Amino acid sequence: MAEQILILDFGSQYTQLIARRVRELNVYCEIHPYNNAPELTDDVKGVIFSGSPCSVRQEDAPEVDIDAYCGKVPVLGVCYGAQLMAQKGGGNVLPSEIREYGRAKLSKVDQHNELMKEIPVDSQVWMSHGDTISELPENFTIIASTPSVRVAAFKKEGEQTFGIQFHPEVTHSTEGKRVLRNFVVHICGCEQSWTPDIFVESTVASLKEKLGDDKVVLGLSGGVDSSVAAVLIHQAIGSNLHCIFVDNGLLRKNEFEDVLDSYKHMGLNVKGVDAKDKFYTALKGLTDPEAKRKAIGKVFIDVFDEEAHKIQDVKWLGQGTIYPDVIESVSVNGPSVTIKSHHNVGGLPDYMKLQVVEPLNTLFKDEVRLVGKTLEIDQSILGRHPFPGPGLGIRILGDITPEKVHILQEVDYIFINSLKKAGLYDDVWQAGAMLLPIQSVGVMGDERTYERVVSLRAVTSVDGMTADWCHLPYEFLADVSNEIINTVKGVNRVVYDISSKPPATIEWE
Repeated sequence: MAEQILILDFGSQYTQLIARRVRELNVYCEIHPYNNAPELTDDVKGVIFSGSPCSVRQEDAPEVDIDAYCGKVPVLGVCYGAQLMAQKGGGNVLPSEIREYGRAKLSKVDQHNELMKEIPVDSQVWMSHGDTISELPENFTIIASTPSVRVAAFKKEGEQTFGIQFHPEVTHSTEGKRVLRNFVVHICGCEQSWTPDIFVESTVASLKEKLGDDKVVLGLSGGVDSSVAAVLIHQAIGSNLHCIFVDNGLLRKNEFEDVLDSYKHMGLNVKGVDAKDKFYTALKGLTDPEAKRKAIGKVFIDVFDEEAHKIQDVKWLGQGTIYPDVIESVSVNGPSVTIKSHHNVGGLPDYMKLQVVEPLNTLFKDEVRLVGKTLEIDQSILGRHPFPGPGLGIRILGDITPEKVHILQEVDYIFINSLKKAGLYDDVWQAGAMLLPIQSVGVMGDERTYERVVSLRAVTSVDGMTADWCHLPYEFLADVSNEIINTVKGVNRVVYDISSKPPATIEWE
């Protein structure tokens, strides 16, 4: 097994970012909830305790057996993790006298310490905590301070045990990546051998062993994840992989034909299924976003199951599940509040009786793209913006009709093509249009109109966990708006969404 860093999640919003930063160092890591922490194995070279929205002072504060890790492998506590180690060691954690949130500067740094090596005084760090370590245990030493936080970082004497009260994983901590490199590479001794080439080689070998001569059926979406998963499985079992691409009537304009054509050039065994009418029937009259998602999901499973049964002796279902889906399905505090239904991680109706194979379930989105590049998948697929599983069904607010789908397809087509023509498409992480359930007054020629409003949405992001709205040129937006209003019958107003995530989500539903 490859060497790895174990990350114990105490519920911080930044835990996935820690994992991403470690992966950027070409080191494999896994996130596990603190209350379901695995035992140490020989492949674990170090452990990171994450932050948390909780306080170590509260009665039901999340905690782990510190001694199960500290002293056995190098350990780094981040924010809450550092406070937990200090408190358990006999130190004291108290509410901060002043609010310690946002940018701060390191005023003292012990550059002789391995963790703080080459970290300059005055480097910026990001604080985000309501408590602070007021007193360290006797055998702990301060290795960094800020003007308002005396214990910004510490080391336990005689052990490779460290704590920091700032967040090195966020970009606001300018030397944060160096701190993590010092811990992961120099202190833990990881070899930085986690690369796309190694992943492809080991994954294909593993799939060959796991699947043998069995048949696999996989639902393609035209997106990055399912495409890369399909090519990996195809490399392992060839024509025993059967792919199904369902037209749910909620795809982009010409997408069904274009995607099928691109897959034929890749040598994949793909069957296209036109099921538009079944989806429109199931969606008729539904306005609640979650109800629409569930209806779309149910019809998809019914259609997919029907097609899968036409293939003899299928034993496996291939899925393009990626690591954030897996992490989100195993919440620190049990099932979390539903923000939206997404990938049904490993979840299938009992009647399908298929085993699940998910070759990408350890990868983040950008890593999937790097693997796809190694597999020589066409850039038109790898560079494609993410597109939600329910498609335009969650970009049409309110009930769904074929007429509304047609309007939004035309609007979306103009927007996306305009981004490509202007050379802006690759600068945007995700873009699309929303059809709003309102009408507005307008003037066309000498007549008043009362027609539909569409909102354009374009964001920049790394993996969708956070996103900023794209500052597209005003001239570009003006041209797009003009073309939409002049050519798409039924639309007389175009607005541009300038909300970031958080607090807004990327999709509107």
